[in-house]
Amino acid sequence: MPTILSTMTRLGLCAGAVAVSLAATSPSFAQGADTSFFVTSNGIGNGGNLGGLAGADNHCQTLAQAAGAGAKTWRAYLSTQAVDGKPAINAKDRIGNGPWKNAKGVVVAKDVADLHGASNNLSKQTSLSEKGEVINGRGDTPNRHDVLTGSQADGTAFAAGEDRTCKNWTSSTQGAAMVGHIDRTGLNEEPPSKSWNTSHPSRGPDGGCSQNDLKSTGGDGLLYCFASN
Repeated sequence: MPTILSTMTRLGLCAGAVAVSLAATSPSFAQGADTSFFVTSNGIGNGGNLGGLAGADNHCQTLAQAAGAGAKTWRAYLSTQAVDGKPAINAKDRIGNGPWKNAKGVVVAKDVADLHGASNNLSKQTSLSEKGEVINGRGDTPNRHDVLTGSQADGTAFAAGEDRTCKNWTSSTQGAAMVGHIDRTGLNEEPPSKSWNTSHPSRGPDGGCSQNDLKSTGGDGLLYCFASN
């Protein structure tokens, strides 16, 4: 005859299986699986040194995995500049074709042209983290609205010469990175202040690319992540 202990063990295992099943079919889990765009809830933490594009992509993939969207292939919205005979890489060419939805299921852009056009749906309320949370913007403490992009308004790379990518995402000291504003808000009403992907270069006392430099202008080394498939 089964003992009381063995019966309790079986009941415990059954309860655990039910809990796992419910978690897998819960709205939040399904919502995560449907996500195809997010802003990273945290940066890598080493300023503009992201470990190159590969390191940035891995950061996106890791956060997506934790949020239940790891089945997709994730790419950071970053450009690199031509150097040492290597051609530039455009952010817009790395992220797939769209459409892209945030963690709440809201479409932020239908395709690449829409993303870089005036009618995209990117704002503080829609540029959510992988957890579905609003990122602090101007007026919040701390302000984290600067997002690393290294890109021009049309999603293309800057010409070689003046650094706009923290040495193609390998420097945490000297250089500069172009950033956009998650909340589409800045110091004035000029277009750059309202740009999601090309507001101003990073700057600061450490040379422009340290974590402290990024924080000094309202950033935290955050990235835009897009599902490319």
